[in-house]
Amino acid sequence: AEESERRQKEFALRTQRFIDALDVDETLAQLLASEGFASVEEIAYVDQREIASIEGLDEQTAEELQNRARANLEKAAAELEARRRELGVLDELKEIEGLTPAMLVALGEAGVKSVEDLADCASDDLIGWTERKAGETVKHKGAFSDLEVSTDEANALIIAARVKAGWIEAPAPAAAEEAPADESAEA
Repeated sequence: AEESERRQKEFALRTQRFIDALDVDETLAQLLASEGFASVEEIAYVDQREIASIEGLDEQTAEELQNRARANLEKAAAELEARRRELGVLDELKEIEGLTPAMLVALGEAGVKSVEDLADCASDDLIGWTERKAGETVKHKGAFSDLEVSTDEANALIIAARVKAGWIEAPAPAAAEEAPADESAEA
């Protein structure tokens, strides 16, 4: 029952997201959600024929949906970019691979505005942490708590910032480190 309820909520959220982003009626939004589309990005960049193949839709409708999806994404990106600048997040942070516009805004809201600031972070600063106080579990938010960012992703961003800041050397690729060990095992 819980799983069914969760799926229904997810379906309703997706439907509403499509109504808002694509300016479509509830029926079309539900159709897109029921056909497995999970995001506006997916609608914007999937092969147009995949949308047109949905019963009741044609190439022209598919093209219009994709145009609306792309326009919505461009508008959202422009808003995030304006917010990033307003927060004083330096352009240099945009050069860190893996940082999205939403992440840059979240960093700015947390006071992380430069490569040095990010390099100085621990993963807990980004994803949050949990501690026990007086028998209670207390969850502390990190800059990315409202985004889906894993500990590994957070650590990779911090390492990239430390390399860019000149604090550390770039780590050697894992495959290159393993290759000599494999060769010696064969010898």
